[in-house]
Amino acid sequence: MADETGNEPLANGEDTAPAVGLISQYVKDLSFENPNAPAVFQWQGQPQIDVQFNIGANQIADDVHEVVLKIDVRATSADKVAFQVELAYAGLFGIRNVPEDQIQPFLFAEAPRLVFPFARRVLADSVRDGGFPPLLLEPIDFGALYMQQALANAEGQGAAPAAEGNA
Repeated sequence: MADETGNEPLANGEDTAPAVGLISQYVKDLSFENPNAPAVFQWQGQPQIDVQFNIGANQIADDVHEVVLKIDVRATSADKVAFQVELAYAGLFGIRNVPEDQIQPFLFAEAPRLVFPFARRVLADSVRDGGFPPLLLEPIDFGALYMQQALANAEGQGAAPAAEGNA
């Protein structure tokens, strides 16, 4: 009796199932500034930490998109900058046979979720290498941020969702 489960490989060009994959990830831009060293290491008290982030996406080729997670951190104490870090961490994603209405939610919610742990590590290492305790960012719910942005846009802003926020 022949096995006819439909698991046979398809000919080239006949694979129409949706597929998404992380092709590569990399530091696109990294800047660490420690403008008040070495005096900063004598300061008393905890600095105020301000974290800003932004997500951008660009189509590189027919089936390839670049998602860039930008994280800016500024630590201040007594109105002086202790340190400042600017990181642009990117991932290249292959997206094939995905319905058009599902591409943007993937690019602005799921893709940043996948690259965030790696960007977080780069940021923590940079702060540590600058002479400070590592800065470990809390996890970010990119799906909820995307939904908030989509709802705000639906209420009349009219711009494409680009998750921005404070952490």
